[in-house]
Amino acid sequence: MSKDHTLHGNTLKKATTALLMIDVINGMNFDGGKDLLKNALPMAKRLSTLKREIKKKNIPVIYINDNYGKWNSDREQIINEALKEGSIGNQVTDLLKPDEDDYFIIKPKHSGFFSTTLEVLLASLKVKQLILTGVQTDICVFFTANDAFMRNYQLYIPEDCVASESIDDHHYTLKKMEELLHVDTTPSTNLDLDQILDNENMSEAN
Repeated sequence: MSKDHTLHGNTLKKATTALLMIDVINGMNFDGGKDLLKNALPMAKRLSTLKREIKKKNIPVIYINDNYGKWNSDREQIINEALKEGSIGNQVTDLLKPDEDDYFIIKPKHSGFFSTTLEVLLASLKVKQLILTGVQTDICVFFTANDAFMRNYQLYIPEDCVASESIDDHHYTLKKMEELLHVDTTPSTNLDLDQILDNENMSEAN
């Protein structure tokens, strides 16, 4: 994405596919946070690699992050809070900090679509396919996937780039999303980004 030097910030460019990173800026300072960290840290390392590959394809990256009940928070405050020494999830946050040209949307509830600007942004970008990643598989990723499915997005959720406190809940939710939402859960190591982009290009041509 190109960067202009006006108050408008990033210039929107058409993109058939977008990467959503859900609640990865996360101190995990809650009951179950240590269990989540155990699964989220290896996930974050894989997601960091996937994000680099995705940006090489000029696929936009959109962070969708909870405000953790702090209604006066902004992007920098959320990041700094999660990076604090003593925060359970600060290693995950450090691995997955947003770049300057990444989009950052603050959400008040589980779904990235509920009471946010996500739908408007995706429409402006002309996105038809979403790659969902982040935490937790069985909560915020699941709710966001449901809302995306209802809006007719083609969904990819690499199974190794999402995580939950419980491995059982993680696998159960992935299976249900495959069955009910027609989600492709191919792991990031086998994900063919060129094929994903070609799929949407062929769809537009038809």
